[in-house]
Amino acid sequence: MKELTQSEQKVLAARSAVDALVERGLIFSGMKIGLGTGSTALLAAERIAELLAEGVLSNIKAVATSFQTENACADWNIPVYSFKERCIGGCLNLAIDGADEIDPHCNLIKGGGAALLREKIVAYNAEQFVIVADSSKAVPDMGTRFALPVEIIAEAYIPVRRRLEAMGASVVLREGVRKCGPVITDSGNQIVDCLWSAPVDPAEMEDAINALTGVVETGFFTKNKPAAFIAKADGSVEVRGL
Repeated sequence: MKELTQSEQKVLAARSAVDALVERGLIFSGMKIGLGTGSTALLAAERIAELLAEGVLSNIKAVATSFQTENACADWNIPVYSFKERCIGGCLNLAIDGADEIDPHCNLIKGGGAALLREKIVAYNAEQFVIVADSSKAVPDMGTRFALPVEIIAEAYIPVRRRLEAMGASVVLREGVRKCGPVITDSGNQIVDCLWSAPVDPAEMEDAINALTGVVETGFFTKNKPAAFIAKADGSVEVRGL
């Protein structure tokens, strides 16, 4: 049997998750839903758009985690709202997103697309949080493979870098692609990417890094543990925490 490519796994994870969540009543008409950023998360949003077009779902109120997601929702006729609007009220029924890494305890690294601040606002204000991912994102521990994104105030780059290095991290300012200079986030900040020589405790490190003056947010997500749909090369989908 032919193994699924990474792209095929992403499609399988996203569509399987949305269909399972609809079947379980966790995605429903009239709900408030957070929609994530990145290739796998957008595939989930696209499946929701299909169900809206088919009349299976209606009156969805979406909160988008990035300009990328807002634009996709506009293309797919998914209504997008702000957390500030009265009909949202600062909380969501569910958020669905991708991840750069997920460990056995469902801790996450997110922010490869530089949307970690808005992603965390959405994820940490959702009653249910769900991750869709391909098998490459499942890891035994964190800190040594995918660089941890940390969103910072530009003026604080040097002191924050020094403090992160004192925590044992190698720190690189993320540079733009097809743009001169650093990546600027949707919130107008900059990103540094951090790697360690040995695995770190993501929960402890999330708190420690967020305590640094000049840090806006870190890409460790440990506070609202998600359920996860992880597609495998053999065509199966591992479901965690649901």
